Amino acid sequence: MEQGCTHFEGGSAGSPVRFVRNAQSVVAATLRQLVQPGRVHSAVYTSPDIFEAEIERIFHGSWLYVGHASEVPQKGDYRVRRLGRQPVIMVRGHDDVVRVLMNRCRHRGAAVCEQEAGREKFFRCWFHGWTYDNTGKLINVTDPAGYGDDFRMEEYSLTSAPRVEIYRDFVFASLSPKVGSLAEYLGPAAQMIDLLVDASPTRRIKLSAGVHKTVYNGNWKMVGMDGYHPHYVHASVVSMWQRQADSGIGATHRADPFDGKAKTYTRDLGHGHAMLDMREHRVEHYADYETYLKGVQGGAEYIEALAARDGAEQSKLLVAIAGDPHIGVFPNMQIINNQVRIMVPLEPGRTEVLMFPVLFDGVDDAINTMRLRQHESFYGPAGAGSPDDAEIFERAQRGMNAQVNPWIDISRGMTREQAHPDGTITGHISDEVPQRGQMRYWLELMTEGAELE
Repeated sequence: MEQGCTHFEGGSAGSPVRFVRNAQSVVAATLRQLVQPGRVHSAVYTSPDIFEAEIERIFHGSWLYVGHASEVPQKGDYRVRRLGRQPVIMVRGHDDVVRVLMNRCRHRGAAVCEQEAGREKFFRCWFHGWTYDNTGKLINVTDPAGYGDDFRMEEYSLTSAPRVEIYRDFVFASLSPKVGSLAEYLGPAAQMIDLLVDASPTRRIKLSAGVHKTVYNGNWKMVGMDGYHPHYVHASVVSMWQRQADSGIGATHRADPFDGKAKTYTRDLGHGHAMLDMREHRVEHYADYETYLKGVQGGAEYIEALAARDGAEQSKLLVAIAGDPHIGVFPNMQIINNQVRIMVPLEPGRTEVLMFPVLFDGVDDAINTMRLRQHESFYGPAGAGSPDDAEIFERAQRGMNAQVNPWIDISRGMTREQAHPDGTITGHISDEVPQRGQMRYWLELMTEGAELE
């Protein structure tokens, strides 16, 4: 076998697929063998080499969601996050500007911020005492005489992420200065983010309720946008829907949207973004949402406020959607039910998920309390749904380590996809439209500019 090659059995007609990696890159031609129409080689989920290439080309080379501006509401507030493997600080400076700064002292490289969250006027490196203000400006160097007369402190501020843009208070950053605009990247996904933000009477949401964290032993690409699994993985929850049990605003369902009869769809939005599109279904069941919500303190006033601002038709959609566009923004953000979610890839078979419950600004506290209780009921540590998902992801990862016939099938619904004038592609709610859209863009990013075999 050639040096630098790893051998995977299971090519077409039983022939082997070689995965080639040289010192510079995972070879693009080989990756194209591993992602084919309707199927994906399991090495895409299990290979350490491919995972390293993902970190470099996707997580260090494209737009990533960092956090929400409401997480840093006051001057000096910060959150420590990661862009791929690189540590950053999302901080609101004393000038009220939200920045994404590399968490690295400009002297000897030590992290200047160790706490996950807090409020600081200054970040001080504990190695040699260099001190920065909360805009990243270097304001103090210990024993400055040792640096000579030509040392310029203004040249040693904390480094900003090369690209930072904010959409509706959602903060995105990229480690690559070459990426296009965030608006171009989001495309139709931006309209789905609007469905969440506009569900607040003031068009402002808050991610101030804390975070649920979980780590599962599976690949990061498994998370979300699968309308095929609920009847099997979440059978007990589906049974509750069938009993027409109420769980409040933000509840995904008053009738089963995955039964094959509902007006629900999978939708590929481009650039790897995808959604389970339940808008039509939820509007159809608007009366049930309205009745429930009017029984909650402040619910009637909330409905009236949206109607006065947006008119009957749009406000009806916003109430029915309840802030849940059920969308994945590639590669690391999802808005599902009552939460904004961040996926953090740790290893090929290990992923951290951060889940931030969403609160609406401008509503009665009882509405937000209800949203929190509903979030906890499905996604909390003792929730009815999220532990099921983590378990099935781990089972899938274990199974994919069997390499005798390593192809994963994602062909469901290929023959009934529909392309639309806005560039989106839809299918049946159980079709693997999102998975195919994700893998198309994954392959584009992984092979862009890469050396060919």
